[in-house]
Amino acid sequence: MNRPLLILDLDETLISAVEETPAGGFDFQIPGFFVRKRPHIDRFLQGVREWFDLAIWTSGTEAYAEEVVARVFPPGAGFQFVWGRSRCVIRYDEELRRHFFLKDLKKVKRLGFDLRRVLIIDDSPEAVGRNYGNHLFLRPFRGEQDNHEFLEVLPFLEWLKDQEDFRTIEKRTWRTRLPGHCLNNDSS
Repeated sequence: MNRPLLILDLDETLISAVEETPAGGFDFQIPGFFVRKRPHIDRFLQGVREWFDLAIWTSGTEAYAEEVVARVFPPGAGFQFVWGRSRCVIRYDEELRRHFFLKDLKKVKRLGFDLRRVLIIDDSPEAVGRNYGNHLFLRPFRGEQDNHEFLEVLPFLEWLKDQEDFRTIEKRTWRTRLPGHCLNNDSS
């Protein structure tokens, strides 16, 4: 089996970026933003690098993505791609009456990736609305230092990496399941 692809979102998934100095401090600053990395990010990245090929896809601008990636990851991190807003599709939510950026995995498929083995971790379900089966939701990170989401999700990801089709795995309840008890959608 080929190595699976893990696509990571930036804002409120890997980092929190705010325009005003946060009360609890920050890890680094880029033009216009004070940035705090989600706690345990280094342990998380160490684990997922062993199991997955990595990519970044943010709804932020490409320049923003490059700035953040340069500060969070070591040089030559070897991403399959780093994509920003220009690779997203703009959609309008009639109910909420607002626009949002959609990450359509058809674009990833066109690069030759098998969507059965692609997972996107994003705090925004609407961003992956066309590919829910490929989505793993993490609670939005807004700078809190007692956040343990990365440590909690690692056992699930270690188990998931060996599954043949990520889209058939129920991921919405990953927090309540032990890796050995993860159920397929069909057997729920």
